[in-house]
Amino acid sequence: MPSRQIRVPQGIGQQLLDRVRPYTELSAGAVISHVTAAQLHGFPLPWFDEEITSVHLSRPAGSVQPRRKHVIGHSMALPPEDVMHIGGVPVTTPARTFLDLSTVLNLDDLVAVADFLVCEHERHFETRKVPILAAAVLRAYIADKHWVPGLGKARAALELMRVGVDSPPETKLRLMLQRAGLPEFTTNYAIAGNPLVWPDLACEKYKTSAQYEGEIHKTTQKQLFDRNRDEPTPPADGCRSRSTAQTCAKEKPMWWPWSKPH
Repeated sequence: MPSRQIRVPQGIGQQLLDRVRPYTELSAGAVISHVTAAQLHGFPLPWFDEEITSVHLSRPAGSVQPRRKHVIGHSMALPPEDVMHIGGVPVTTPARTFLDLSTVLNLDDLVAVADFLVCEHERHFETRKVPILAAAVLRAYIADKHWVPGLGKARAALELMRVGVDSPPETKLRLMLQRAGLPEFTTNYAIAGNPLVWPDLACEKYKTSAQYEGEIHKTTQKQLFDRNRDEPTPPADGCRSRSTAQTCAKEKPMWWPWSKPH
């Protein structure tokens, strides 16, 4: 993105890291932060990358905020442990970026980011998923912070965070069920069988499971995988729900019984 002392060759695409690098080189002590840091870390955000046209740039507290075209400037205290480098570019760490996003995102979108950071699985049908941050590490980081903008929302998000959520729509489905007054649906729950069945969400007390099915589930390959996943689950094991973006938008998940719930 062209700006003062920054020129971009016409018609040549750039990766985000290359686009933001000049801004940190031209602004002493500047660090990529907030939404731009989230993009570099691969966080799930409620916008497409092409919709985000500004660079978030932070300088030390007491400094003049960066002011230039296409830049949203911030001034804040950043201890050394809150900054890392990606390809030589200074960027706030995942934990600090999560905290800073609490001033930008609504609560549900922030919970989705927290779920993304701590997600881990060890299931027979996929490679073991290791979290970007262990849940305990993220909680300890936030607990150690004081007098930081957005801290209250960040703490609220951690109360709602759960390990094992694979996508923001799954986060929002889980929160919707919780706010409807239903018993909590857990993640990383294995239903006994050969092989084990791993629904997105499950309520053991009422023998009920829920699946969120996004666009990828419309492909033939994924539908076959879903069928093979579901068939081994005995009918006596209760109820199953499948929800899509459309049903979640209406806040009315579709339920149907395998057998009557116990």
